[in-house]
Amino acid sequence: GHISYDTVSRALAEGVQHLLLRLGIVSRLYERSHAYRGRRVRSHVVTVTGHDNLERFWRSIARHFLNDSRRAAARALAHGGRGRGSTDIIPVGVRSVIKYERVHRRVTWPQLEAATALCMRAVDSPPLIRLATSDLYWDRVVSVEPVGGRETYDLEIEGDHNFLANDLVVHNSHSSSFALLAYASAYLKAHHGPAFYAALLNNQPMGFYHSATVVNDARRHGVRVLPVDVTRSDWLCTLERHERTHDHPAQWAVRLGLRYVKGLREAAGNALVAARAERPFASVRDLATRAGLARDEMQTLAAIGALAPLGGTRRANIWTTAEPDLGPLFAATPCDASPSPLREMSTTERLVADYGGTGVTLGPHPMALRRAELVAHGIRRACDLATGRDGERVRVAGSVIVRQRPGTAKGFVFLSLEDETGIANVIVTPQLFARQRWALVAEPFLMAEGILQIQDGVVSVRAARVKPLARLDHVVPSHDFG
Repeated sequence: GHISYDTVSRALAEGVQHLLLRLGIVSRLYERSHAYRGRRVRSHVVTVTGHDNLERFWRSIARHFLNDSRRAAARALAHGGRGRGSTDIIPVGVRSVIKYERVHRRVTWPQLEAATALCMRAVDSPPLIRLATSDLYWDRVVSVEPVGGRETYDLEIEGDHNFLANDLVVHNSHSSSFALLAYASAYLKAHHGPAFYAALLNNQPMGFYHSATVVNDARRHGVRVLPVDVTRSDWLCTLERHERTHDHPAQWAVRLGLRYVKGLREAAGNALVAARAERPFASVRDLATRAGLARDEMQTLAAIGALAPLGGTRRANIWTTAEPDLGPLFAATPCDASPSPLREMSTTERLVADYGGTGVTLGPHPMALRRAELVAHGIRRACDLATGRDGERVRVAGSVIVRQRPGTAKGFVFLSLEDETGIANVIVTPQLFARQRWALVAEPFLMAEGILQIQDGVVSVRAARVKPLARLDHVVPSHDFG
């Protein structure tokens, strides 16, 4: 009437028990001693009992067994009679049932308190009483050891000081320090936006959002972001002071660094910056010769427009850097480069080149290029949702930048769809996710139709259906279920 796993390694047994609990299967771990090859050995046994646990074990694990006899035996256990399993009958006045499963308590708190008191009166078992009255169900502190001098931050917190996070008992000061970090970040973003975004871009990859999303957010918040420029960019992103023009007031701007050029070696980028410090570059050929860049590095710089300040368009510079007479180090020649026969890039081609060469673009957002088509189908911009009416049916669309499925969300999936105006939050029910799993997991551009929800200033769309949009020639990587 049970399923067990036997091993001489306690660490392995605890790992198996931990994994089972993650799958919602409660097991027991005990030691036993038995004869083996003329000697006594001690082993650790993980045991699954009780109808509910055996049924869960069959559904999650055993039905995938390759061994036919073991698969059949597990199925018989799961579909057999319930028996007593892990349920005890305690005759105190009336027949009362107390389930020992510490995670799956299907009772109300008053019932649980009454059952605990009953257990303590009726059962002469200190371990059982300890389990019945404990708030922590399987993790435990194994040891507390001194680690020497450490800088600490003393916080006075009312109420309970500890909580359980990722199987560790964590002090509540963690949540307080996170709140302080969030407040400080919000302050920097509001009052020192250019420095804030430059720091974020210099520390990518990090967090939820791709660099392209950080750049788009900066531009939506009035921070000017300037492209990679071989005459100005350092290896890291930097700040540049720009005087007032008829288009822009005087302000600090973020200059993208050479680190964003895909395929450009850091040593080559630093060599470029050092050569420029000696004297400005006179031409594309001069840069290639003095910085010692490889042909593919020069062509990437040309494709993203980073060579344009030295003269020429993107395609013209691609042609120049591809000429065979330049040699591996683009040695200078006395004759002028031949004129480029290549047609100049369109807006869409520049967008594809930007994403392919740097992962970001300072041109139009991909959704802006299809906005007329989206409007014709009644699809709203993300920025328009806040002015909508709670409960009305709406359609939104965008590039999927985040997919989340928290373990505490009961199967709900949360999507972040970005367009040229902002980010729309979409809630996907477990039923819809089951029906359209592939599109929701794999498609980079989605349209969602559903009910607009506006609660306490939080705007979201509860999706009733989703539909993939036609793919463009580039895809911004999304943060999925991490």
